[in-house]
Amino acid sequence: MVALDGRLVADTRRRLPGRGAWLHPGPDCLAKAERRRAFPRALRVHGTLDAAELREHLGQVTGKHGQGSVPGPDGTKEAGRPVMSQP
Repeated sequence: MVALDGRLVADTRRRLPGRGAWLHPGPDCLAKAERRRAFPRALRVHGTLDAAELREHLGQVTGKHGQGSVPGPDGTKEAGRPVMSQP
């Protein structure tokens, strides 16, 4: 995600200019980051950022794939990486 014109935008292709930040695709993670005011700090911008567009994008992503961090039936996460377990 990046900050453009005071709003948070999902940069799914990783091609937008500026400083980017990674966010877990769960709605709880977005709410926690907003509560902690993590976006302006991570993206090094002043003031508040509108997260409506990012919230909509996450709603579409989690609607398709469930909670994002939950492994799929083949044992991989949303990005196709294998799920690692702690001993």
